[in-house]
Amino acid sequence: MIHNRYYAELEKYEKLICRKNQKGDYYNGIYDRYEYPVLTRDHIPLHWRYDLDAGSNPYFMERLGVNAVMNSGAIELDGRYYLVVRVEGNDRKSFFAVAESEDGVSGFRFWDYPVTLPDTCPEETNVYDMRLTKHEDGYIYGVFCSESKDRENPDLSAAVAQAGIVRTKDLKSWERLDNLTTLRSPQQRNVALHPEFVDGKYAFYTRPMDGFIETGSGGGIGFGLCEDIEHAVIDEEKIISRRLYHTLTESKNGAGAVPIRGSKCWIHIAHGVRNTAAGLRYVLYAFGTDLEDPSKVIAEPSGVFLAPLGKERVGDVSNVVFTNGAVARENGDVYIYYASCDTRVHVAATTVAKLEDYLFHTPKDPLRSPDCVKQRCELITRNRKLLEA
Repeated sequence: MIHNRYYAELEKYEKLICRKNQKGDYYNGIYDRYEYPVLTRDHIPLHWRYDLDAGSNPYFMERLGVNAVMNSGAIELDGRYYLVVRVEGNDRKSFFAVAESEDGVSGFRFWDYPVTLPDTCPEETNVYDMRLTKHEDGYIYGVFCSESKDRENPDLSAAVAQAGIVRTKDLKSWERLDNLTTLRSPQQRNVALHPEFVDGKYAFYTRPMDGFIETGSGGGIGFGLCEDIEHAVIDEEKIISRRLYHTLTESKNGAGAVPIRGSKCWIHIAHGVRNTAAGLRYVLYAFGTDLEDPSKVIAEPSGVFLAPLGKERVGDVSNVVFTNGAVARENGDVYIYYASCDTRVHVAATTVAKLEDYLFHTPKDPLRSPDCVKQRCELITRNRKLLEA
């Protein structure tokens, strides 16, 4: 017999799922932030968390609780929106689950079951942060972090990160391919697959790392080519977005959503990290690369593209935003799905035209305070002339 408490909880759950989202008051001309998160742990179906049987669960306790819902790959298929979300259980293990929406901003519902990936890596302990690429070869690829214990290091927190690769046609049946091998980088995180062939090869955006947490000699976001996606090996990584002193990428940076093809460039929304007295601060930044040569950066606007605001700053890992998914529609609309504080998923709406305007007309970072003051004073002077005219 189903526990009576289930129906009361189900009513609250349905009210949450059916709540309409709306644009908030925040304004910067670049994007609109929506008021409510699109996914939280409360969006997880009750039958994933509770034993509904009154006999075996008389107090209606959560048996398999969920701590957080975050960092989602995103894709549009046949006019519907799908997020492949990182779900973190109370046991700290992450897994993937598909949530579906009609409009991309409200009403996301999880499918009946989480994603079951082929279990081909016995040493793999945790998986997370899948980026979805609708590739011109006809497959949808998922590239994610595959984490395992560093057996050569007695420290219990020592881990090894690699880029796992799967592919699918329907988000239901998944084929596991070999993990990406980068010959010059011992570890990889935040890897994304470019949606088109480059010189007839598969192109990846990488993040070379010497260790699991610290990038070490890794200089920023890399770019590399491979012949065979089923056994992907990259011989050389070209750094295209470098870490720089006293910028938002000082500690590390990495690819975010899969690049969006615009009319002027490939649009990249990445993340940058700097260290503060309160710990690591993650924000988003943007840059553009050449349409014919996506390893060539042609637009680098200054500073933060999106940072955590208000309630977004509070959660499991405070003062963090992160993205690994965006949807660009045929009409030019763009939805950027970002997580705050490793806790919940939000959406910001913009357009390809706005993003390219931002990329090409926002001044570049001059990197020194005197030059930044000069840059700002020039803007003020131009504006004062307009106001006084």
